[in-house]
Amino acid sequence: MAQSHILIRDAEDRDREAIREVLLAAYGQYEGTMPEERWIEYKNNIAASVDAPGPFARLVAEWEGRLVGSAALFDSSIVAYGRDLGIESPIVRLIAVSPEARGQGVATALLRESAIRAKAHGGDTLHLHTSDLMASAVRLYERLGFERAFDKDIYNGDILVKSYRLHLNDAALLKI
Repeated sequence: MAQSHILIRDAEDRDREAIREVLLAAYGQYEGTMPEERWIEYKNNIAASVDAPGPFARLVAEWEGRLVGSAALFDSSIVAYGRDLGIESPIVRLIAVSPEARGQGVATALLRESAIRAKAHGGDTLHLHTSDLMASAVRLYERLGFERAFDKDIYNGDILVKSYRLHLNDAALLKI
């Protein structure tokens, strides 16, 4: 699958169940690495996010007519996390790629469109949060030019949720 064959578009209401399936399949890899109670809560929060208000954009990735990825863009940390982390620029959350479509440029395409949308929305930076549990995602973010934003880190229980930001004015990702 070449990145040029990936269509990134705005999600529509009819996409909700497919987005939920992609999210649960993508994040399902962490089920065995979390305590059962924490996994159930995480899974339920992920599933509920599809119907929750808040994002100014929900993106989906299609390949050969199948929905294989999604991402949500929020205005600020208050909207994205329900608490003020002092992030007053777009935040991308819940980046998901179906396991069968990984390694094919889907996440890069979603992040590129997220950066384009964030800049068009008036942002100078695009933020995201992740943890060490998601090591392959962290490697992708760093390769695409995201840098650590230590001052925006948060804890979810005892898990450090690391903040990353991409400076949109000089982002190589926008020049791909």
